[in-house]
Amino acid sequence: MLYTFSQAHYSETELQRYLTEITENDAVVLWQDGVLLAVKYGEMLTQCKGQCFMLKQDVLARNLTALLSNNQVRSISLADLVDLTAQYSPQIAL
Repeated sequence: MLYTFSQAHYSETELQRYLTEITENDAVVLWQDGVLLAVKYGEMLTQCKGQCFMLKQDVLARNLTALLSNNQVRSISLADLVDLTAQYSPQIAL
């Protein structure tokens, strides 16, 4: 399954609940304001069992590159996102 997070207002408890449901067969994409979760809850995302990604253009648009340089959430292009949507099914937008 592909989980996409587009907002930054999730509480720590709510985000933890979502992340515990994710398995090694799943992927997470942070996009739009969701890329702020990598700053706010970076450690929690590194413990996620699935692969975690963030959309590079949204990181750049929010000037977060310096804050996320050592982050373990991998930055991807829009083309990579399209590939992920083709690879993972079903998809859920949170």
